[in-house]
Amino acid sequence: MSTVDWIKDLPVAHRGYHDMNKSVWENTLSAFKRAIDAGFAIECDIQLSADSVPMVFHDHDLQRLCGIAGEVRERMANELGMLSIGGTADRIPTLRKMLDLVKGQVPLVIELKGIDAEQDDGYVEAVLEVLEGYDGKVALMSFDFHLLRALKAADCPYPVGLTAEGVRQEDLANHGEAMALGLDFTSYCVAHLPNSFVEKLRHDGKPVITWTVRDEMMRAQTYKYADQMTFEGFDPRQAPAVA
Repeated sequence: MSTVDWIKDLPVAHRGYHDMNKSVWENTLSAFKRAIDAGFAIECDIQLSADSVPMVFHDHDLQRLCGIAGEVRERMANELGMLSIGGTADRIPTLRKMLDLVKGQVPLVIELKGIDAEQDDGYVEAVLEVLEGYDGKVALMSFDFHLLRALKAADCPYPVGLTAEGVRQEDLANHGEAMALGLDFTSYCVAHLPNSFVEKLRHDGKPVITWTVRDEMMRAQTYKYADQMTFEGFDPRQAPAVA
């Protein structure tokens, strides 16, 4: 039985259980606390600060979430930690602060957002150092082949997965090449299901979760062709609407 089979058990709150950035914003401690209280697994994103501290933040730049110009990688962790998200009291958290909040209460699915192999040198090691000794279920994933390769080269002690999308044969072949690194699961775009790549993974016993489910049709698509969903914008505890 795969060590990542737990990823099938709970709906995964996309960037935490936010409210579509109305009052509870994505990738904030408030969104993570809300997910813990609801009993959902948490998906979050990691960017590196200028001083190589893993920060929980999705975008490469600060404009959409903080309303200011500039790249995350150009700022030090202490400076990033003072920036308001969406004008709220929430600030950009470090990965360590997030782990201190979650404390193993719900599983974590952490996505590493990379740039290129040269600029991401040391990225994987920085994340693994923060995770060392964490007592809880954790999986790491990325779109970026060079980060997946680095995770495997570092003997990552956590399940490693491919974040993926696409339906072209070229896309599916590239995904197969990534999985050949020895990856444990895939998080696939729900709009691109079904496809032969995902079908083979499930046949081989590799868990497949989807992103990002926002309505009942996407939820139904997930449970027909995959094992679990990464969702936002609704409460999965409520029964699907009856047509």
